[in-house]
Amino acid sequence: ALDGLPELLGEADSWEGFEPLPAHRALVDAARRFPHVRVPRTRAVFEAMAAAGIEQVVTGKEAFRAWRLILREYGVPAPGPQPPDGRTMMVPPAPEEWRLIPSWQWLRAGVEGRRSRVVIAAATRAKALERTLELTDSAEIERRLRSLPGVGVWTAAEVRQRAHGDADAFSFADYHVSRNVSYALIGEELDDEGCAELIEPYRGHRFRVQRLLELAGVGHPRYGPRKALPTHTPGATHRLR
Repeated sequence: ALDGLPELLGEADSWEGFEPLPAHRALVDAARRFPHVRVPRTRAVFEAMAAAGIEQVVTGKEAFRAWRLILREYGVPAPGPQPPDGRTMMVPPAPEEWRLIPSWQWLRAGVEGRRSRVVIAAATRAKALERTLELTDSAEIERRLRSLPGVGVWTAAEVRQRAHGDADAFSFADYHVSRNVSYALIGEELDDEGCAELIEPYRGHRFRVQRLLELAGVGHPRYGPRKALPTHTPGATHRLR
């Protein structure tokens, strides 16, 4: 496990070729404020796919709640000393164990059938997913990830960011990211197509642009209230321990 520690700390990541354009003042400032930020590489492809599948088209709070409940029910305690307060850190289930989670438990966690099927399909092909770590062509990695049912551009990008340490895996098809990035760079909210054109000069580092601006806390203004969590699902009424 220690052999992978350098990659977890971003040793394989490089800023070479990344140079913020002077006109993109927010990015220039972010790069100056966070010069040591690296994109880590976990090598845990299936785990990243399971998490991203659960996170599809819901709020972060909903996704984290579902992940927490599933791990409490089906995960195993992490190795090492246990904390005195009893709040044990849990390790995600193995792929074959994800496949055994009954449908009612998914619903109890607030995960409907479309998302749970993504995770189950990924669990079925877990070994093939891990083999994408052997590839160096980002386009081929994305193609293989998206060959799974229910996996689109956003989910594939999330996996590439986390498991492969891909500094170019920009989160297209996200509700906020393109709008945030374009607003931070030029003061105008653009859709995915417009943002893709805007950040093309940063190809190879487009996720780095996204991450630096996230860390700097810049983005489009929010006017409305935050989305309310649903109250009509089994997961909404289940009390988390």
